[in-house]
Amino acid sequence: MAGLLLTGGASRRMGRDKALIEIDGRRLVDRAASLLAAVADPVVEVGPGWSGLAAVREDPPGSGPLAALSAGAAALRAAGHDGSVLVLAVDMPRVGVELLRFLAGRAGTATAVPRAGGHPQPMCARYGPDVLAAVDERLSAGGRSLRDLLETLAASGAVSWVEPDEWEPVAGAEAFADVDTPEDLRRLREAPQGP
Repeated sequence: MAGLLLTGGASRRMGRDKALIEIDGRRLVDRAASLLAAVADPVVEVGPGWSGLAAVREDPPGSGPLAALSAGAAALRAAGHDGSVLVLAVDMPRVGVELLRFLAGRAGTATAVPRAGGHPQPMCARYGPDVLAAVDERLSAGGRSLRDLLETLAASGAVSWVEPDEWEPVAGAEAFADVDTPEDLRRLREAPQGP
């Protein structure tokens, strides 16, 4: 199982690079890189290279998760990996190694995307080779939305949704809380951690 750490978001609503934010004395990028490295090998950063991992950029930089996933998967293929990939966005500080192991350990190689509050969580998911190939096809056709692609592929059975009753016992209800705004950051710093 390989890993992709996504760090290239524009952070417009936050007003500064989210990867460099510290929570509990640790930069988000360092925490996320460590989590992925505990479960996946190799791990590649898609972004500016804050993690110290091998890094690539989507083209053009900041063009969104679909382009980032494509660039990262291409880098992994060039390194000889053509299997499933764990993806983690840098701004999800409540994701723990248990959740990543749970996703990596699901039977088969199919894409597994958790849902929280009825919404897909594609920035912390396992992507199978078939969906990674479809990402490149969608980009070539001018597509930009990863969520739209996943919804389309779920209808054909290529994506399985991982519902809260499966992931919450492992990860806690707040696992997918992300840091998009200063208010999100304040709330996460004040809230107690789950399991």
